[in-house]
Amino acid sequence: MKKLFKLILNTIPRPLLIRLSYVARPVLALALKGNTFTDPIDGKSFKMFLPYGYGTQRNNVLSPSTLSLERHRLLWLYLNEETDFFTSVAKKKVLHFAPEQAFYKLFRNQKNLDYTTTDLFSPLADVKADICNLPFEDNQYDVILCNHVLEHIPDDTKAMQELYRVLKPGGMAILQIPQELSRATTFADDTITDQKERAKIFGQYDHVRIYGRDYFDKLRSIGFKVIEEDYTNKIAPELVEKYCLAKGEIIPVCFK
Repeated sequence: MKKLFKLILNTIPRPLLIRLSYVARPVLALALKGNTFTDPIDGKSFKMFLPYGYGTQRNNVLSPSTLSLERHRLLWLYLNEETDFFTSVAKKKVLHFAPEQAFYKLFRNQKNLDYTTTDLFSPLADVKADICNLPFEDNQYDVILCNHVLEHIPDDTKAMQELYRVLKPGGMAILQIPQELSRATTFADDTITDQKERAKIFGQYDHVRIYGRDYFDKLRSIGFKVIEEDYTNKIAPELVEKYCLAKGEIIPVCFK
């Protein structure tokens, strides 16, 4: 199964993969129904989660029902338990980059959210836009979700500046990225253009850097106030395992 999923991820274009997943998802959820692991986003339980990874495959990380990964489930728990994202009486204006299937319908159906999605290629995007040149006014959004996007962007400084520009004063942006906390400084090399070499060095063929601990300070240099939220340490260890979370993953919660 690992080899099959790796082949699918590395050969099928992402927009087509999103469309095909709508067909495969209910079949996988039924076949893997059980009690070992639970997806907190929809509350469904399974005997196993699916493997995932463009290079090295991780076991039990992809939920068969929502197609959520560790980072999605962690983010959902944080939003649900630590913020008023789902409960605010006042309507929140939300901008979601590269919308994940795990969240798309859930957020779209929230009556308290004025929800806009954006991406250059995703079929789920309302607005096709370049993150480095956004077609939105200054100080427009209460919440910005931009998760596992910046590692794809050559000029991530410009992208961060655009995110800061369109966020309202007092607004919250959650800017998750794949990060090596053992690495002090971010590594990038623009001369590496071969996809196989990129996958080997950066972990995925379309990544252009590996973020280190200095990621948070770079966000601060843009103007954000950053909370490095180690949220798995606030969750019972048995639930970290039950929900298949990545212990120690930091959520960058940013405010303007």
